[in-house]
Parts: sequence; structure tokens; C-alpha cells
Amino acid sequence: MESCPSVKNILLLDSEGNRVAVKYYSDDWPTNSSKEAFEKSVFTKTQKTNARTEAEIAMFENNIVIYKFAQDLHFFVTGGDDENELIISTVLQGFFDAVNLLLRGNVDKKEALENLDLILLCLDEIVDGGIILETDSNVIAGKVASHSVDSGAPLSEQTISQALATAREHLTRSLLNV
Repeated sequence: MESCPSVKNILLLDSEGNRVAVKYYSDDWPTNSSKEAFEKSVFTKTQKTNARTEAEIAMFENNIVIYKFAQDLHFFVTGGDDENELIISTVLQGFFDAVNLLLRGNVDKKEALENLDLILLCLDEIVDGGIILETDSNVIAGKVASHSVDSGAPLSEQTISQALATAREHLTRSLLNV
């Protein structure tokens, strides 16, 4: 039976292989130490390559890893060895371009850490439970930007904390108007 394209993880590491933002969607790495070991080994294998202009592909531990570097950040998307490389590459490019838009072209570790909330929201908009939801960077960045700014958005477009804040505000208004 054919299944939806999926990814196992999305990693954003710095130039030394340390985590900036990571999301795992697979049980292939059950412990935090196994996740960190995977990140270090993928980083070590790819650090000597020049993936600055275009994304590169590598097979690693029976996984397809597509990666791209920008200044002192390394972007990785991992899929199973039976996944389509072009789809995984599209996920990586969507993530990279959305981060580039959200950080206004200043894609480096300092800016990424200052806007970590936007990057994590970006990951949530791209993939949910390993299933690819969106790859268009403009749509991703638009949704993330609206989450961080617009509290007047419909409840279906708000995060839980925004929705609770809106509900609290409406309740307060209705109690004061009685």
C-alpha cells in the first residue's frame, strides 16, 4: 500500500554540529543520546562538503539525508531510504527559504537563536508527525508571521495560547459589560 511522503527528522545545526532547532518524527532514535549521536555523525560526514549553493544528498544509516549550508547554519532533512529524494529536497528548500524570509535574509546562528520561536513554528507548519504538510516557503512564512502577530485571526488559525488569550479577553469583556 502506498503511503504519504514523510520525513524522519529536520535538523538545524550550527557550524560546530550543535543543535539550534531539531524535530524528530520517527522512533528510529528512541533516546536523546541516540539523537545527538546521529546529529554528530551526520554533521561529521557532511561538514567537508560544499553544500552552500545547492542542496546535497547522502545515504546515511539506511536513510536519505538532504542538506544545505548557509553561513554558520547547517540544514538537514532525513527520510527513509524508500522516500523520494525530490520530495525530501523540496521540504529542505521550503524550510530553508521560509527561514530566510522570516530572518529577512540574515540567516546565521545569532539571528536564528533570537528568532527560535519562528523557526520552531516553521517546522510545525512544514511537517506534522512526519507527514509533509507544506513546502511553499511563502505560505509557511506567511502562516508563521500571522501566528506571531495577528491575534484577530480566526480561531482555526491561532495557536492554543493565542486562542486562550482571545477567549479570556472576550470573557472579560462580557463580564464587564453585564
